[in-house]
Amino acid sequence: MIAHADRAARSPGAEESGAGLAASPFRVDRDRIAASPFFARLAGVTQVVSPNGSGLLLHNRLTHSLQVAQVARAIAEHLGADPEAAGRIERLGGCDPDVVEAAALAHDLGHPPFGHLGEQVLDRLARDRLGLADGFEGNAQSFRIVTTIDLHGPGSTGLGLTAAVRAAVLKYPWARSGHPDPHPSRAALPPRGGSPLPGAPDAGSAKFSAYRTELDELVRARGPFPVGEWQQTVEAAVMDTADDVAYAIHDVEDFHRVGVLQQAGVSAELRRWQEARQRGAAGPAAGPGSALEGLRARMAARDGWIFDDDAFAAAVDRVRAELADGLLVGPFDGSMAAERAVAEFSARWTSRLVGGVRVLPEPPVRAAHVVLGVAQWHEVAVLKFVHQHFVLRRADLASHQRGQATVVTALVGALHDWLADGRSADAPALPPRLRDLVELGHAEYAGLAAAGAVARDEVARLARGRAVVDYVASLTDAQAGALLDVLTGRSARLWTDAMAL
Repeated sequence: MIAHADRAARSPGAEESGAGLAASPFRVDRDRIAASPFFARLAGVTQVVSPNGSGLLLHNRLTHSLQVAQVARAIAEHLGADPEAAGRIERLGGCDPDVVEAAALAHDLGHPPFGHLGEQVLDRLARDRLGLADGFEGNAQSFRIVTTIDLHGPGSTGLGLTAAVRAAVLKYPWARSGHPDPHPSRAALPPRGGSPLPGAPDAGSAKFSAYRTELDELVRARGPFPVGEWQQTVEAAVMDTADDVAYAIHDVEDFHRVGVLQQAGVSAELRRWQEARQRGAAGPAAGPGSALEGLRARMAARDGWIFDDDAFAAAVDRVRAELADGLLVGPFDGSMAAERAVAEFSARWTSRLVGGVRVLPEPPVRAAHVVLGVAQWHEVAVLKFVHQHFVLRRADLASHQRGQATVVTALVGALHDWLADGRSADAPALPPRLRDLVELGHAEYAGLAAAGAVARDEVARLARGRAVVDYVASLTDAQAGALLDVLTGRSARLWTDAMAL
């Protein structure tokens, strides 16, 4: 059993604040995160589709984070009420509801403008244009914010969070490459998220939770916990599971509300697959049902530790009955009856999924110590499939996202060029925050150079690149657009749009 003092240990240089005002140090952490401007910023960051200017009531990263926190706390309390699960958890380091709630509030702090699309574009630019081997990753950026960039803690950098909360934020507890050794990207069967970066197999993992600049913080935070090097702590696994649950349910809600999730298409896809199964045949090779069969095949090949054909079929049956032939039968018209139907769907599914969570004493490499039950795991996969297939692959969304990718690309280029100009005596003054981020990056990379981790003559270039990434990643969707207008001379509103600087 881990001592409370080890779990509650804060980053070096951080001091406790508000002693006696909170029931636990973990609640102090939760309050620090909730009071952070990086958290408030999430109200203006896309979850899946940007609602800016449309009047649509869609989830953003802030409301998503609040819902993940609610689900995470419910899971922690559910597991705490089970004596067998609670005993296993104590041996693995514990599971405090305040810790999982704090980690859930923090888990998306690093998401850049425009959701996952912005994350992918910023990563590619960071690696290819700015020469940052770590690139960009939203989870690693979240960890960088709470340990380094945010200045609202009691120390000189970061929030000064406890080891338990810092470890619980680490959804993918490794660096892009190099740590730990062996690195998951080199494994024949890597953990979830540890697969090699697509198109760049030697670059390390596609998903990771710490840049080289925060690697010491990762090691310190996880030090007290008796879990494998590729394994999440119990509290990180609870947060990750809650993220899956919220994502599966609330994105379906959103797209039903705005009318882009059509009952006919969803029903046909599920029904045709069911009909093929009833005939004893494989799922359709083309047309309705074929995409769902592709999902089934991928799950069977990748997750044999839990996949079951009968459980998959039962999940399809349930999703068809409750979603395609239930919630989606009538269009969302804003009436009280329609609102009630959405609320009941969400509450019913949340309760079912949370109630199925269990603890594995020795999980396989593709799983964590805390996992959904077999039935619920398959149901989440099918729910995710519905909005990924019927919404995220729409041509109109693809066109919209292409425009957003152009904004991110142009911003990175303009800021990088500005920093290059800034080395001359007659260069215009840099935005103060960008200048501060360059200085921070220079100090960090100089430290890495002194340790032999990077070349000394690369310090200035790496610092400028990381500063551009940090700066762009800290913008809201609207700020990104306004800033690009300023930098390209398209804005006529100097004293309003220029505030994005």
